[in-house]
Amino acid sequence: MTRVLYYMEPLLEVTNLETHYVSFGGARVVKAVDEVSFTLNEGETLGIVGESGCGKTTTCLSIVGLLPPAARIVGGHIEFAGKDLAQLSQSEMRRVRGAQIAMILQDPMASLNPLFSIYTQVAEPAYYHRSIRGRSLRQRVRQLLDAVRIPSPAQRMREYPHQMSGGMRQRIVGAIALAGGPRLIVADEPTTNLDVTIQAQYLDLLKELQQETGVAVIFVTHNLGIVARMCDKLAVMYAGKIVEAGAVRDLFNSPQHPYTKGLLGSMPKLGSKEKLFAIPGQPPDLASLPSGCAFHPRCTEAMPRCSTEEPGEIRVGGEWRARCWRAEPQYGQSAKGLDVDAAVGS
Repeated sequence: MTRVLYYMEPLLEVTNLETHYVSFGGARVVKAVDEVSFTLNEGETLGIVGESGCGKTTTCLSIVGLLPPAARIVGGHIEFAGKDLAQLSQSEMRRVRGAQIAMILQDPMASLNPLFSIYTQVAEPAYYHRSIRGRSLRQRVRQLLDAVRIPSPAQRMREYPHQMSGGMRQRIVGAIALAGGPRLIVADEPTTNLDVTIQAQYLDLLKELQQETGVAVIFVTHNLGIVARMCDKLAVMYAGKIVEAGAVRDLFNSPQHPYTKGLLGSMPKLGSKEKLFAIPGQPPDLASLPSGCAFHPRCTEAMPRCSTEEPGEIRVGGEWRARCWRAEPQYGQSAKGLDVDAAVGS
């Protein structure tokens, strides 16, 4: 599957972002996001993958300004449409969030208020950020519900979240995200709680809406099949860092980092009877990382220097980069890739 997109200047540029969780009294510091950098253009989709606890969600919360009290950005820049979001006050960030950047969470019930009708919740961003009022607001809500394929929108917008199925609630959250007319949607594992059929319908819907509106998307997921289907670029995170990033097709066909290879090797393939690969060991404690490369205790390709020297970013080609001493600074050098078209089918 090939998509032809035309990009202008980057919409979002994250540069050396560092977000830490600090315990009471500062006795324990967790480097949840460590020197993370990437760019995202208008209309483009970036996938972020990695095991639980690798920093994916914290990266997203840093961008939208919704970090918990124990977390804070200690370094780097988040440049969005000419503004450094990391430097904005909470009141300034509230004017950006919803109007220009929206977020879709994994659990729709964490986003929906059970005490308010669907109409009230979908209408709120359009009311506050787009100053839509009266009959125009009601028409806007109906259009949004219709756009996310909610049947009988005139009836449904009078109902409440508990009256909806899980798939419908997730689509309602999508309508809320679109209501303010954002330029960027951050989707943090939005399909995890959906069954396979509803998941496929939701992904098709999100893709269609993106093509119609030109909104950029950051898509956090554990499912590499979703990445192959939805994303233009991929960032692989491990222990708070991006260990490999580049075009989806490049990383699937010729992964450079052993962690990327492990994730791809653990992905089931249609028609294959091969035993799935399991990455040995467990992710490290982010407050007490091993010396050298954080992945070396689990790496099947580790060399002596991997335990003592942390690799920097090696430019494989173009925007493709990897943090690995074995990475080759040219295309097509690694073995054991995964065909991206086959991955879409999986």
